[in-house]
Amino acid sequence: MIANFEEKMSAPDFWDDNEKAQGVIAELNAIKSVVEQYGKLASEQEDLEAMLEILEEEPDESMQAEWAQSVKTLAASVDSFELQLLLNQPYDKAHAILELHPGAGGTESQDWAQMLYRMYTRWAEKRGFKVEVLDFLPGDEAGIKSVTIMVRGYNAYGYLKAEKGVHRLVRISPFDASGRRHTSFVSCDVVPEIPDDVQIDIRPEDLRVDTYRSSGAGGQHINKTESAIRITHLPTGIVVACQTERSQIQNRDRAMKMLMSKLYELKIQEQQKELAEIRGEQMDIAWGSQIRSYVFHPYSMVKDHRTSVETGNVQAVMDGDLDAFIDGYLRSQIKQPEANA
Repeated sequence: MIANFEEKMSAPDFWDDNEKAQGVIAELNAIKSVVEQYGKLASEQEDLEAMLEILEEEPDESMQAEWAQSVKTLAASVDSFELQLLLNQPYDKAHAILELHPGAGGTESQDWAQMLYRMYTRWAEKRGFKVEVLDFLPGDEAGIKSVTIMVRGYNAYGYLKAEKGVHRLVRISPFDASGRRHTSFVSCDVVPEIPDDVQIDIRPEDLRVDTYRSSGAGGQHINKTESAIRITHLPTGIVVACQTERSQIQNRDRAMKMLMSKLYELKIQEQQKELAEIRGEQMDIAWGSQIRSYVFHPYSMVKDHRTSVETGNVQAVMDGDLDAFIDGYLRSQIKQPEANA
């Protein structure tokens, strides 16, 4: 596989499409990383086996403790590596487009959206992923009315698809002078970035295109011209927007790619629903379902309602420590087909 990628990179026209070329390089580096991880894990296992042979011949308490701790560390690394290999569904390896939309509640919910935006940004940075803001609508007083980001990285969608759903916050509101407890909701939607070679039939007459001035940071140009684009797909009601590029044409191209990704995801969902009806299965509510609660008061806990994974370290979660929740969800999805077999 690596040889195939290197052959592509040696082609004379490889750099004709810079964005595509960068994608190929990123995927090659990711595959090389997997191979290197496997080699490192295999080497560590051999070292532990050799250490065990020594301990069997010459028992040593200090060495025994070191060996036991190394075994735990290796086991955790193997679990993480195994999960990475199990992300083999269509587009798991793709970049992810993540959207956050506050529920009812005004400033309180918009502030919660801001907190989640920070949480996902920190999670992505810890994994070495790049985050690009595609659309940003600030709140009236604080927080965010809506935000769309692109998370670029190998398996970004495979991991972040675990975050799709409604996130619930319970806390003492900093915006309530009476110090009352408030509950806020924010919906998180995640779709993969669809490659250019995937064809989605979109008729021009099914689109309504609106232009507006960008609302985020970006210098004088971005706020003085109506370069931002909002596209509404009339048959489905899907709305996408992009304001990060300097020209209207570039923003339109990005928005169309986002629309294609959403329409592809909708198509897959419809196919899964039809299949479930044929089988007579009871489907989980995918849209609008509450997947996780973040409780700041009267106690500290974050709990995933799909897997029962929970932690009392709320601050670590808000700083991007999401791996336990993502791992728990993905493993539960892997086990479901086995249970139904």
